[in-house]
Amino acid sequence: MNLDDLINQVSEWLRGTGADSDIVISSRIRLARNFTGIPFPHWADKEQENKVIEQVKAGISQSANLKNSLFLMLADLDNIDKQLLVERHLMSHEHATRNDTKAICLTSNEVISIMINEEDHLRIQVMKSGFDLDDAWQIINRLDDDLSKNFPFAFSKELGYLTACPTNTGTAMRGSIMLHLPVLVMTRQINRVLDAIAKLNFTTRGLYGEGTQASGNFFQISNQVSLGQKEEEILDKLKGVIRQIIDQEKTARQALLLKHRYMLEDKIWRSYGTLINAHIITSQETVDLLSMLRLGQDLGIIKGLERYLINELFILTQPAHLQKIEKKKLSPQERDIKRAELIRQKLSVKKINRDNSN
Repeated sequence: MNLDDLINQVSEWLRGTGADSDIVISSRIRLARNFTGIPFPHWADKEQENKVIEQVKAGISQSANLKNSLFLMLADLDNIDKQLLVERHLMSHEHATRNDTKAICLTSNEVISIMINEEDHLRIQVMKSGFDLDDAWQIINRLDDDLSKNFPFAFSKELGYLTACPTNTGTAMRGSIMLHLPVLVMTRQINRVLDAIAKLNFTTRGLYGEGTQASGNFFQISNQVSLGQKEEEILDKLKGVIRQIIDQEKTARQALLLKHRYMLEDKIWRSYGTLINAHIITSQETVDLLSMLRLGQDLGIIKGLERYLINELFILTQPAHLQKIEKKKLSPQERDIKRAELIRQKLSVKKINRDNSN
């Protein structure tokens, strides 16, 4: 396995399978861990950060959960490769900067990724398709137990796991669900929903995490506090909130279909028409149109189009992916042209049918 192989496969979290996958894109759990006796990354010098990397390499080689994983030093990657990893949700924007003593480890199916020397020594992540926090927790819990046999993690009996950011102290766990909520946005109910969950100590981010806007009607909902709660308690609360949001989106979809079906169908088919015919298209327009196309597939208005393909197009049409496909740097206009060409190629091979039930 090498980095170029990622272009030719569908990430596990993009498969469009699992519970409530018409609304829930993915379930993610991330753990922050630090070594004892070594300053956290923001205070560590290069020698100390390199010591972390060497210890992680040794520990990974002994982990059955990480057998045949890919280990990459960020200093060996160009900007396009690093952005590719960000676009595939395998690492953060922050990790892609100041990269001389940073690394990443990931499994071939992209379920597990570990950022080394980000804000903490280790940021361990597991992502699954659909509403599947329980399975994600089982995987990451086993991996954490496995790694703790080889790594001396910084832990306090009073505070729990010690982290660079105080809000992560305790379990040092962040559970996150990515939701597609186009109808709550269209019917202007989304602000009320987000205000309500904020009062329950949950935070909302966009498609690419902290500091990003909710483009394409995608919203990441995650817990804010990890201190003073068990992992299972945090996940149970998150699952309860997500189930309420899913119910509200489903109710809104059915109400819109009942009252404004022709308007909704027109919007969906116009989006499909633009995508299948455009010869130049921006990233933002693509995300917005694909959001409507996905809604059409989820509601059965558009038939013959697999959900995973639409999910994949959200990623393949991002700047780094387009340049990796072309194997060269592209100007913004060249990317807009290549993006439109790629969409036409992917969609034109599908036999698309309309829902003629009404």
